[in-house]
Amino acid sequence: MSLTITLTGILALIALISIVRLNTFLAFLAVTTGVGLALGLPVLTIVDSVQKGIGGTLGSITAIIALGAMLGKLVAQSGAAERIAFKLMEVVGTSNARWAFMLTGFIVGLPLFYSVGFMLLTPVVITVAYRYRLPALYIGLPMLASLSVTQGYLPPHPAPLAILKQFNASLGTTLFYGILISVPAILISGALFGSTLKKYTQLPNPAFIAPEMNLDRMPSTFTSFFTLLFPLLLIGISTLVSPFLPADLWITKTLLFTGEPIISMFLAVILATFTLGLRQGKSMQEVTNLLSDAIKDVAMLFLIFGGAGAFKQVLTDGGVNQSIADLMEHSTLHPYVLGWGMAALIRVCVGSSTVSGITTAGFMAPLLASTGVDPNLMVLGIGAGSMMFSHVNDTGFWLFREYFQISMTDTLKTWSIMETLVSVTGLAGVMGLHWFLTLL
Repeated sequence: MSLTITLTGILALIALISIVRLNTFLAFLAVTTGVGLALGLPVLTIVDSVQKGIGGTLGSITAIIALGAMLGKLVAQSGAAERIAFKLMEVVGTSNARWAFMLTGFIVGLPLFYSVGFMLLTPVVITVAYRYRLPALYIGLPMLASLSVTQGYLPPHPAPLAILKQFNASLGTTLFYGILISVPAILISGALFGSTLKKYTQLPNPAFIAPEMNLDRMPSTFTSFFTLLFPLLLIGISTLVSPFLPADLWITKTLLFTGEPIISMFLAVILATFTLGLRQGKSMQEVTNLLSDAIKDVAMLFLIFGGAGAFKQVLTDGGVNQSIADLMEHSTLHPYVLGWGMAALIRVCVGSSTVSGITTAGFMAPLLASTGVDPNLMVLGIGAGSMMFSHVNDTGFWLFREYFQISMTDTLKTWSIMETLVSVTGLAGVMGLHWFLTLL
């Protein structure tokens, strides 16, 4: 019954936004309230769930998105994005732009959270698409596929890392297997599927299109790349170096502190204020105005994310993820397929890949000992399932839609299909690797 209510709520949400044209945040609140009542939650519990969902979602992403928007604005308006675009096109050529962005997305996505990588790279994609008259989705989707694969499959991203610890799997082995599986997943969901999107020629969000300027007015190539990738450097150094240092050393604590996404993004904005603002001849007031405009560009996203968080929390408090787990607990499916399927169902209904992965891990852990399956592959199978069919209850869906400025229908046809391919090819990779290992 709870699954029927959930699916009905999702359909109602799509109808309110796409057909009725109701404000997205109001649509989320209306559907969240209705679904909560249908699931039998007391009215005061629904209110608590809405507040908890909004606070929990925004509390974890607001600062990163705001800082990312600020950095993206400075990168775009200073000419750094255009300088990077020129350099990329000079090295790889316009015909290979999508391959360059796909590789960049994978490298950047290894240490960075999805939202950080999205905020850093999307302005560059938008600028390249605008300058070279290329379809933005055509060159941008392979990059986003790379970011999605690294988020869903590979530790140290939150969900894979939490599942890995719960299964006592090996970080090195899981990462090695994950990279092997990532390659075909990215090629299919990003390169192959992305090649079919040339017909989507809508201009992306103009707020992130860098103004045209002469080369001598742009930041240097080094300054542009260094400033854009500065958060990646901080997080990468922290991730690679701190595990080999004693925990009580001041340098270890400093590396861990600067490696936190919020801190690294904050420091990057401070750096960009100088390198892409003051050093380029702008006054502090002009830089401040740009930063304020960046927040205005993403203000509605905060409400949409909060609404999605409220919906997710009501479904969780209403026991939807528990119902899915109970439904599949006694399945005769192969353990990898079972873990993937349970995570996929929770992901589609609840929207959060992290909630999906961690919830599924709790039910699959007892099966590991009895079935003897490889815990490293189980981490990857559940991670792949947690990326299944992102839609209106996922914040990533709205981030993609707002930046690329396409309709909800087209977002479902592009973003949601790409995420589904990421999930399905991940399962295929897990089963293929399992088959290969059994032959050894």
